[in-house]
Amino acid sequence: MVKEDFKIPVHLSQLISSEQAYQYGIIPIEETEDIWTFKSYNTTNVLQQELQIVLGKTIILQSESEENIKQYLASNFRKREQTHSEAFHYSTDFLEKLLATAKHIGSSDIHFEVYEERCRVRLRLDGKLKEYFIIEQDQYPIIINKLKIRAGLDISEKRLPQDGRITIKTSADEFDIRVSSLPTLHGEKMVLRILSKDADHIQLSDLGFTDRELYTYKETIKKPNGIVLISGPTGSGKTTTLYATLKLLNDEKTNILTIEDPIEYTLEGINQVQLKESIGLDFSSTLRTFLRQDPDVIMVGEIRDAKTANMAIRAALTGHLVLSTIHTNSAWATISRLIDMDIPPFLIASTLNVSVAQRLVRKLCTHCKSEKPVVPSDFPEQFEIPKHLRTQFTAMGCNNCYHTGYMGRKAIYEIIPITKALITHIKNNEHNIDSYLKDQNIASLKTNAIELVKDGVTSVEEVYALLID
Repeated sequence: MVKEDFKIPVHLSQLISSEQAYQYGIIPIEETEDIWTFKSYNTTNVLQQELQIVLGKTIILQSESEENIKQYLASNFRKREQTHSEAFHYSTDFLEKLLATAKHIGSSDIHFEVYEERCRVRLRLDGKLKEYFIIEQDQYPIIINKLKIRAGLDISEKRLPQDGRITIKTSADEFDIRVSSLPTLHGEKMVLRILSKDADHIQLSDLGFTDRELYTYKETIKKPNGIVLISGPTGSGKTTTLYATLKLLNDEKTNILTIEDPIEYTLEGINQVQLKESIGLDFSSTLRTFLRQDPDVIMVGEIRDAKTANMAIRAALTGHLVLSTIHTNSAWATISRLIDMDIPPFLIASTLNVSVAQRLVRKLCTHCKSEKPVVPSDFPEQFEIPKHLRTQFTAMGCNNCYHTGYMGRKAIYEIIPITKALITHIKNNEHNIDSYLKDQNIASLKTNAIELVKDGVTSVEEVYALLID
């Protein structure tokens, strides 16, 4: 884990860029109006004079070991290796720099937040939020208004939530950002979701399926009609799985239509429609139109209500393959959710091809993870630790993982294909099918989570919530 000694306050870390910190090997430790103090393993007059020219301040350098400087850098300044062609060319504008930096380091969301005495910016990296910038209070409204103008929002409206979209172009990349503003006690909070423009790199085989799960899933999407439902909380990777599926189904003989909110990826050869409820372009009405467009495959971003669910059922019954997402806690809970939407169990049984649940877990850094004997107190109280699980790995933190202990994420799945035997359970509206799943060797999210712990891919802490009954 990150050592407290190597953390520096955000208001100091934002004095210089990551590039400057790594280039000069410096760590800011104190600032006054005219004097900035840094730690460095190079305290020569030459460096001091250069920094005074670059930063426009009187510079004091304090000696620190090279090893400690490296730990400070890794803990406080995130940086990725990049080739010359990938390099970003930042403008001097804070907003431009922030957006490009967030995309460059792999952030999925940017949070602008205002409180009574301070304003901050947090970035979500590998599913976790981290504070990156402190904004002066008089500058916060200016930045928010700039964002609203670029996203096509009404800057005079501060009492109601608004949604918009920004397209960012740099010399190396082009990407979209979904913008959402929310009125709060002390001003407007704004969240920016960074969207990828290209799905060419997404492959089903790279997402986290086991070999058996991948085979089962591919078999279910080969059917010419029916419904494929993927469930999970927000941010669990459902849309990525859907796009990887569409990429596999996409060919010149297949007419694929999608209705999404927002369009997170673009795929050549697929007809994508952006939801716009303000003018009546919602999921259910668009689905009705899709049926007159001679589709083979339809992707609905999310089944939110009974009307959309009924239209999806109708599309499946009339010979179309329908892919969608739904918010439930498990693959079997998806069935109960549809029944709660007043979909008759016999219709669910006759149209649903497969129910998939998924989660994203962070992967342990392979450079610093530490193995130790299983500690029962690390697991939920009611969880029965499998006999084959004798050791577990924990996150430590090193320069490679920015002292977080984790690098990247992996999806885990629970896949229930709808078989003839299962159709009977659905028609009888049974809530507990654990014995059936066990007989069919269908791995639950909990089972797959424990396998990742056993294999040293992730930690008990990361999958703890999945182990609670």
